[in-house]
Amino acid sequence: MQAADIIIIGGGMVGLSLALALAPSGMKVAVVEGQEPDPHFGAVADNRVSAINLASQTLLENLGAWPGHSDRLGPYTEMEVWEAASRARIGFSAELMHQPHLGHIVENRLLQYHLLERARLSPHISLHLPARAATVSASDAGAFVLLDNGTPITGRLLVGADGARSWLRSQMQPGMLEWDYDHHALVATLETDEPHGRCARQIFHGNDIIAFLPLANPHQCSLVWSCAPERAEALLALSEVEFNKQLATAFDLRLGLCRVLGPRAAIPLRARYSQQFCGPRWALIGDAAHTIHPLAGQGVNLGLQDAAALADTLLARHAAGQDIGKLAGLRGFERWRKAEAATMLAGMEGLKRLFGIELGPFRALRALGLGLTDRLTPLKRRLAAHALGVGGLQPTLSRRHENT
Repeated sequence: MQAADIIIIGGGMVGLSLALALAPSGMKVAVVEGQEPDPHFGAVADNRVSAINLASQTLLENLGAWPGHSDRLGPYTEMEVWEAASRARIGFSAELMHQPHLGHIVENRLLQYHLLERARLSPHISLHLPARAATVSASDAGAFVLLDNGTPITGRLLVGADGARSWLRSQMQPGMLEWDYDHHALVATLETDEPHGRCARQIFHGNDIIAFLPLANPHQCSLVWSCAPERAEALLALSEVEFNKQLATAFDLRLGLCRVLGPRAAIPLRARYSQQFCGPRWALIGDAAHTIHPLAGQGVNLGLQDAAALADTLLARHAAGQDIGKLAGLRGFERWRKAEAATMLAGMEGLKRLFGIELGPFRALRALGLGLTDRLTPLKRRLAAHALGVGGLQPTLSRRHENT
């Protein structure tokens, strides 16, 4: 029998961030992860990338897990969003926010690898990988997990950080609000004729939303093309030559001709919102608690801030000598993060619906709204601050000023 204070199901970016945030307190953390990331990286970037904002970068820096010296980081200093039909646009710059950049495009596996390497150095973190939870129980008396390799682990709190199809969530059965976005995200890595200039670009093209996210190579971008499932299937069936032509045209030839590097894949998009983020002896963070449309690139950032917020709660209770698994002590975390997730879900749903309406009056209103927002500097600053993750209430480890 192995004993821990916190048992984290899921050793991805979010779960490992929580483990590292808790480790300095001396609490024992067990992390259960079914797959160890491949440490070998090829010349072509992985399809699964994230736009890491300033708050999340600060968190990872404070954890000692930010891959700041890697040549695979894609910093971006500008963002440009426009609509194909009306030609209306809005742009953001790092200069507007007095920052060196707005964020970084980073391969998910690279971040997981750096977090994992940091976790291996901690005497307070026990890593169980590859391994999966087979059975679980949670009660006022404590938490218990039996792994598929026969290892039993006891703890005071279970945390589900195991993704959108969370096993722990299915065991706790908190109730879910779910709806289908009726979109698939077609992802790929691209080479472009013209350099991206460290600008993240997104176009609303009817029901399609196409994002070119700048990678470290000045002529390579990560593609996220959100479209109807049948359209995604048809695009996947095209030859590379024909796909390249259609993509360049759909993107207004903004970066010239495009060439796909490596495989293409399509991921179904579905909104999820757990009716409970915690219960007696358990809590959910990241995609286990909520999933949102990727059109603003905030899903991973939302999850990383969940981890930092839960760490704030648990560290405070531990320092006060209180039981970290009691439901009453987790309620503040739940209210905080449910409000953040609900706001983000509503915003993404509203944007998707707004830009999906093709009627002329709506198109004119969108163009007017984008144009006015682009000219109103104070409003742009507020929107940019929210995207950077520096607006509103921030967890301790995500506050940039604490580093200075």
